[in-house]
Amino acid sequence: MTNGILAGKRILITGVLMESSIAFHAAKLAQEQGAEIILTAFPRPTLTERIAKKLPKPTTVLELDVTNDEHLAGLADKVRADLGGGLDGIVHSIGFAPQDALGGNFLDTPFESVSTAMHVSAYSLKSLTMACKPLMTASDSASGAGGGSVVGLTFDAQFAWPQYDWMGPAKAALEATNRYMARYLGPDNIRCNLVSAGPIGSMAAKSIPGFSDLASVWDSRSPLSWELTDPEPTGKAIVALLSDWFPKTTGEIIHVDGGLHAIGA
Repeated sequence: MTNGILAGKRILITGVLMESSIAFHAAKLAQEQGAEIILTAFPRPTLTERIAKKLPKPTTVLELDVTNDEHLAGLADKVRADLGGGLDGIVHSIGFAPQDALGGNFLDTPFESVSTAMHVSAYSLKSLTMACKPLMTASDSASGAGGGSVVGLTFDAQFAWPQYDWMGPAKAALEATNRYMARYLGPDNIRCNLVSAGPIGSMAAKSIPGFSDLASVWDSRSPLSWELTDPEPTGKAIVALLSDWFPKTTGEIIHVDGGLHAIGA
C-alpha cells in the first residue's frame, strides 16, 4: 500500500520478538500503511530476523542493546545507511525486569534488580530517542522540515496490579519520562506519546509469574470485550499516533484496554 497514512515515512520499531508481539503488529500495519521500517532487537536478533520474514515486506534487523552506549552511539549512522535518510517515527516497545522483581516479590526485591527494570523499561525511552534525534531533525525526513513521532507502550501505572510488582513503578517512570520528553522535544516538532494497552499474551507477558491472575481482571471488569490473543487494536493505535493525524498531540497516554482504565481494577 503506497497511499496509506504512513506513506513515505521511515519508522524504527523495537521489540519484535514473536508474531504475537504488539510490536510485530505495529510493524505489519505500518508497512501496510506505506511506511518503510527498520527493526532493532536484543539479545537475539536472529529470532527477530526469522519473525520479520512474516512481515509483508523485507526489512533490516539491527542489534541494539538500549543499555549499551556504544550501540546507541552508532545507531543513527546504521539507520541512515539502511534507510537512506532520516526518521519520521520511533516505536519503543521495550520492557524488562529480573524475575526477582516480579511475581509477588515486591518487598524483597534488591535495588540492583529495580535499577535494571528502570533502566531498560523507562530510561531507554529517552536514550533511544536521543540516539535517533539527529535523524528526526534532519531535512530528509518525510516532512522535509524535521520532527516526527515517538510512541511507547505502557501498562496503566495508576494501579498496583497483581504480580506486576516493580514493573509498575518502572511504567510510572516511563509515563513521567514521556511527559518530560514531550516538554523538551516539542520545539523540535517531535511528538512523544504512549499507548496503554491491556494484557496481551506475548512472550514478554508470559514471562511475568502469575500473568493469568493479572489478565483475569479484564474478564469481568472491561466494558468492551478483551481478547488476550489480539494485539491488532494496539497496533492500530500506534500507527495512528505515528501518522500526521495527531499533529498537535503530545505527552498523552492513549488507552487501548477495552475501557478498563475508566472503570478501575
